[in-house]
Amino acid sequence: MRLDVISLAPEAFAPLQGLGVIGRAFAAGIAELHCHNPRDYALDRYRKVDDEPYGGGAGMVLKPEPIYAAFEAIPIKEKRRVLLMSPQGQPLRQDDLKRWATNYNQLVFLCGHYEGFDERIRPLADEEVSIGDFVLTGGELPAMVIINGVVRLLKGTVGTAASLEEESHSSLLLEHSHYTRPANFRGQEVPEVLRSGDHGAIARWRSQQQQARTKERRPDLYARWLKQDSEPTPDRQSQP
Repeated sequence: MRLDVISLAPEAFAPLQGLGVIGRAFAAGIAELHCHNPRDYALDRYRKVDDEPYGGGAGMVLKPEPIYAAFEAIPIKEKRRVLLMSPQGQPLRQDDLKRWATNYNQLVFLCGHYEGFDERIRPLADEEVSIGDFVLTGGELPAMVIINGVVRLLKGTVGTAASLEEESHSSLLLEHSHYTRPANFRGQEVPEVLRSGDHGAIARWRSQQQQARTKERRPDLYARWLKQDSEPTPDRQSQP
């Protein structure tokens, strides 16, 4: 997968190249990261990329010309999705990461900065994405969150693909608890069922754990899971 980032702070993405399995995925060619600085496409000798907002107000606004020029210089692959990092965007979910990792071979990230960006930059994006109800100094950290989440889902990044299917948010439910040796640590025992060797009992225990943990910690997700679980499948709907 090709990942292109338009950012005024391209150096912020350098650590990703050496970050555990993500860094190894880049080294192995599973994904490739390209950063594009709008300053390199500024039209004046001062490399100006921002200006005062029309109508007055605090802060500076990113100009459209350097952003468009940087964007239009990026090679286009057949299956491309353009994501704008914005606190006004749709909340990021695991399903989004799966969708982008599965359906596209190029993601382009537009990272805002300063007070915001000229409204005419918005039409470049296919989607606007937010990682939470808060504001940061720029879109670099949200873009890195998405890059991390997408690359780890690409085939060959994680050694055991099955582990991706059992983790938190993969099916709306949070992940069950995990234990390893020793069986007793400072009076805290590993549940007997996990040491029983009964795979059916272990699977049931883990499912119960997921439901109980989600209900307690994320009742919003639990409610969504209950609704999803109760909805009839197309096969059921076709039956008389």
